[in-house]
Amino acid sequence: MDVILTPVALAIAGTTLVAVLWSIARPDRRIWPPRTFGSATAVLAWGGTLVFFAAVVALGVAGWGDARLPGWLRYGLGPILIAAGNAVVWTEVIGFGANQTMGAEGQLKTDGLYRFSRNPQYVGDIAILIGWALLSASVVALPAILAGIAVFVAFPFAEEGWLEERYGAAYLRYRTEVRRFL
Repeated sequence: MDVILTPVALAIAGTTLVAVLWSIARPDRRIWPPRTFGSATAVLAWGGTLVFFAAVVALGVAGWGDARLPGWLRYGLGPILIAAGNAVVWTEVIGFGANQTMGAEGQLKTDGLYRFSRNPQYVGDIAILIGWALLSASVVALPAILAGIAVFVAFPFAEEGWLEERYGAAYLRYRTEVRRFL
């Protein structure tokens, strides 16, 4: 199973990371955030995200317990990070709107968890991945998890210029008042 799932997860993360890095280097020809938003963008972005996370979960199950980790770390901290990460992600997706999280037109969000982090959803996604790495203690899932974390760390760097362009002084003010991650 990991012979199929690892390349799938790494292809999704790798393609996304290349698109994000391209967008950082060439903001005038960016791929992310998308220049236009439509149903194809939503399907591609959400579909890729869901397939990636499904592959990571399956890889974690396939390699369950490969790495020796202390029980308190694995069964204590792992589930806490997964639960907290999901609470953050889904609270903000619901509050923000699923389409706007993928680049659709909307308002600059500065309330809720966005008062503490400019990217609480990415922080939540990273927490989920770290939590799953701990809970599953799966060596085979680790490359995909690390690739996913790299993508979530890179996303804000591609989005900041777009946010400044879209929201101007309001975003610049917000950026000076709130940290990128934590």
